[in-house]
Amino acid sequence: MHDIAAATLPSGTLLPSLGLGTWKMGENARTASQEVESLKRGLNLGMTLIDTAEMYGEGGAELITGKAIEGRRDEVFLVSKVYPFNASRQGVIDACERSLQRLKTDQLDLYLLHWRGEHDLEETVAGFEELRRAGKIREWGVSNFDVEDMEDLMEVEDGENCAANQVLYNLSRRGIEHDLLPWCQERGIPIMAYSPIEQGRILRNTELIRIAKAYQATPAQLVLAFVMRARNTIAIPKSSDPHRVEENAGAAGLEISREDWAALDTVFPPPFRKQPLEML
Repeated sequence: MHDIAAATLPSGTLLPSLGLGTWKMGENARTASQEVESLKRGLNLGMTLIDTAEMYGEGGAELITGKAIEGRRDEVFLVSKVYPFNASRQGVIDACERSLQRLKTDQLDLYLLHWRGEHDLEETVAGFEELRRAGKIREWGVSNFDVEDMEDLMEVEDGENCAANQVLYNLSRRGIEHDLLPWCQERGIPIMAYSPIEQGRILRNTELIRIAKAYQATPAQLVLAFVMRARNTIAIPKSSDPHRVEENAGAAGLEISREDWAALDTVFPPPFRKQPLEML
């Protein structure tokens, strides 16, 4: 069990700053049991936030998640997302019901709009608020929203109830540090970082390897520690390998010196101007 720092939603609800992603799970029957095992291993290690979506495997990842949390729903902070084309007022309610059935639970802890689509934000928020009043979700938020989108959301009735924003953020994609990250931090809205290891593509960097070795850590652990060092930021790496999940959990509590972060800044420079929000 790792001592994982907590992030805080605007409501005061605490959740772990290191969780479990499920993107690309539930797509292959042959790997299903290992995927379930990986999520269970993560829960055992204190990574009790699971992030999924109706889009992942067209519901398949929610089915995998439902199996992993069976008998231990109370331990888990459960997040799912609605497709933008399902995000009309009634569409959100119907999509949530389908997700709850696949997850075999009666409530989501956090329900996110996956990205901004054709439906007015007023409609989506009204649907979210109805779900909240009905006890189907505890909180709602958004994903892939840039500052301008967040400002639009704040203009909508009940838009200020947004509890989180999930975006692409890692050592090689730092654009949000210029404006979106501070904007959210000022308002107490956590950032959930998806693909925090950049799907492994940055782990062969020689400077990253050198610094990780100095802390008897792996490059993946260092990259996760980078994401979690920002206040109220949550990393949700996905892995279908239980051993890799154990490695990821080891990122909790890594204390890296200011000098070593500065050394990484030279290889992965922070943004000096506004950049378009990146998505995968």
